[in-house]
Amino acid sequence: MKCNLAVIKGDGIGPEIVSEAMNVLDAVAKKYGHEISYKQILMGGASIDVHGIPLTSEALEIARKSDAVLMGSIGGNTSTSPWYQLPADKRPEAGLLSLRKELGLFANIRPAYLYEELKKACPLRDDIIGDGFDMVIMRELTGGLYFGERSTETIDGVRVAKDSLTYNENEIRRIAIKAFDIARKRKKHVISVDKANVLDSSRLWRQVVEEVAKDYSDVTYEHMLVDNCAMQLVNNPKQFDVILTENMFGDILSDEASMITGSIGMLSSASLAKGKFGLYEPSHGSAPDIAGQDIANPIATILSAAMMLRYSFDLDKEADDMEFAVKKVLAKGYRTVDIMSEGMTKVGTKEMGQKIIEELE
Repeated sequence: MKCNLAVIKGDGIGPEIVSEAMNVLDAVAKKYGHEISYKQILMGGASIDVHGIPLTSEALEIARKSDAVLMGSIGGNTSTSPWYQLPADKRPEAGLLSLRKELGLFANIRPAYLYEELKKACPLRDDIIGDGFDMVIMRELTGGLYFGERSTETIDGVRVAKDSLTYNENEIRRIAIKAFDIARKRKKHVISVDKANVLDSSRLWRQVVEEVAKDYSDVTYEHMLVDNCAMQLVNNPKQFDVILTENMFGDILSDEASMITGSIGMLSSASLAKGKFGLYEPSHGSAPDIAGQDIANPIATILSAAMMLRYSFDLDKEADDMEFAVKKVLAKGYRTVDIMSEGMTKVGTKEMGQKIIEELE
């Protein structure tokens, strides 16, 4: 198979972790006889430095014409970076929001799985962890507060900022269908998370989810308020299979879920459009404080690349092979600094990538 990828290495640790994911993909392609081509484009701070804007129309068009997009992390230190002296629509993250919107990437899938080998890195008590947990967070990605109308103005001498949270029933229905479809292939349980006791948008969300659920008699579902969900993730994570939620709630809950897996450096992510097109990235940030030191964890990016093979190219065997290689490396005791524990062997970014390749081979 020929796979044409757009690659956004991004900022901070982005170039380091994406390079390792590309190396692992090349190893998989060689093993199974595939051909992967890469076309690198700039986005975020790297694009601002060169073009003055976080995403050019040329870069967007290259991404649009690719089969999938592999991305690292974007942005920098919000306190010290000159990128954050720019207006909001010119900052690094504006490029990502624009990319998601223009490519129709409405469904964000974030797995949160506790590897047996990383139980010591999990901050929860052993009696809560039990035999581990395995969940997926389905986050709506192109609506809600992040894309609503906003303004900042001075009224009677007082500064006032407004952000609007808007969803229509079609936006809710399409992400709900994705969640129920994925649940059907897993443990067949959806927990829809909202704030229906306060927000009109959440009440509509709940109504539409119930309508979609009628077409999935084999999938059980329930509703949960977002504050309760945040508590339940650290109190009883094993109860979750598929969490379905809107944009901002999903942003927050997925970061919480990542930390109970041991490290946000382990959490992969897929953002899907209609059909097979998707953007694949780690869920963590650009970590500019450790950039260039060869200590960043590349596993989340490598697992994101495995998701790409699975969802965009239907290469399930190859994706399984990549994921199993990660498990074998962890089982042998190799750890980057963020998941390091007593008795394990500490390795850097490049060495972790190489160890995974060795298991593949």
